[in-house]
Amino acid sequence: MKARFSSYLTGIAPGLKKLIDLLGKSYDYVSVLSTDSVGFSMSASQRMKSITGNTLMTERGTVVRVYKDGLYSEYSFNLFDNDDVDKLADKIKSTLDLQLEVLKATNTKVFDTAKLDDDKEELFVEMETEKLPEETDLNALMQKLQGFSDKAVALSEEIIDCTLRAQSTHVCKMFLTANRDLRQSYVYSEGAVMLVGARNGRTDMAYNGISDREGPSIFDDLSAEIDKSYKELMDNLGADKVIPGEYEIITTPEVSGLIAHEAFGHGVEMDMFVKKRALGAEYIGKRVGSDLVTMHEGANCVKDVASYAFDDEGTLAGDVIEIDKGILKTGVCDALAALRLGIKPTGNGKRENFEHKVYTRMTNTMFDKGNSTKEEMIASVKKGYLLSGMFSGMEDPKHWGIQCIIARGYEIIDGKLTGKVVAPVVLTGYVPDLLGSISMASNDYVSFGTGACGKGYKEWAKVSDGGPYLKAVARLG
Repeated sequence: MKARFSSYLTGIAPGLKKLIDLLGKSYDYVSVLSTDSVGFSMSASQRMKSITGNTLMTERGTVVRVYKDGLYSEYSFNLFDNDDVDKLADKIKSTLDLQLEVLKATNTKVFDTAKLDDDKEELFVEMETEKLPEETDLNALMQKLQGFSDKAVALSEEIIDCTLRAQSTHVCKMFLTANRDLRQSYVYSEGAVMLVGARNGRTDMAYNGISDREGPSIFDDLSAEIDKSYKELMDNLGADKVIPGEYEIITTPEVSGLIAHEAFGHGVEMDMFVKKRALGAEYIGKRVGSDLVTMHEGANCVKDVASYAFDDEGTLAGDVIEIDKGILKTGVCDALAALRLGIKPTGNGKRENFEHKVYTRMTNTMFDKGNSTKEEMIASVKKGYLLSGMFSGMEDPKHWGIQCIIARGYEIIDGKLTGKVVAPVVLTGYVPDLLGSISMASNDYVSFGTGACGKGYKEWAKVSDGGPYLKAVARLG
């Protein structure tokens, strides 16, 4: 079925177009982004149950962007009445004029930026989905999640609790200018299993998730994640500590995605190029990885939670090859950063919601697959670890240091898994050294989208990442 476009947005479109015409008399460029997104978030465990109507992207509101004399300004609101458009236009203009007076009075330096293009473009997209979140029987789904939790804790007396999480959002967005009318509707869902257990005074956890640009039907697959999480929890509870040092490593697709996101995700968000805060700006056209390293970034490069038709500035979704066989080709950027850098926007301008400003943000960040098998890669390792599961990561775009906290490592000696497990594992290094050491990549890849990404410590947005199994050399501790 089609994810139906919002009747609310359809109803206010004529008034918003009138608002654009009125503001167009005072400004050289006017755009409007309106959103109407609904969804739910629920969790179930042995200790609690909860259901809310909020997810990261549930919202209803509008943001207006205007341009004049090198300066962009924005005004957001959540209530709109087609009969009060004239009053709203006057209010927006008076508010923004006052802001301009404050800038002048305080001698604030303005980053003089060119005017955005406003080429004619029309798009209406209702993406396919099996079910809509607003039509889901939440009580039935809660019973299913509770049943999954009950099944998990019955597996072993060592299990303390099992939490199941399910979120689904029906996203509707409309972007309007004098010449553009873009409308999209899609559904994305994400679910997760978290098992907590204890053995001999040691407490640990295992976490696995599923995600897709699909409806709530994907939550049926959470049952399989319980069995996977149970095995991993048992491995963690019996794990040793890793002896710090440099090792050959094989990363699972989830860990490969974490490296992709942290290594050359944030590092090539090109609004950081404008601010001189990213070392990547100095390496365009230069080698940053081995010949096996090709990285895609874009809402079109894979189908997952960050896949859409156009971004929050009305730029159509793209598929950018950031690294091609080890050579850094380009980064990704929002529309204003692109103007300031003299390049084309890539469809990566995203807002946390209509009350927040646009930043260059990742969407789907993926390593390309290679031609090896997982078994061939393990057989090639003299001494090292197969790294599985991830907790967190961070990168310094200015100096290219990377740190990833991995859930566990499976020891490999002379090409065979020994059965020994170490947990947790901290991977650190200099990004070009890490990517330059990649010597094998598997012939399949997977994306993961159960989390969100902040710009620094705030401005959260949905992202996904992934890749194949990768063989490399890294420092572990």
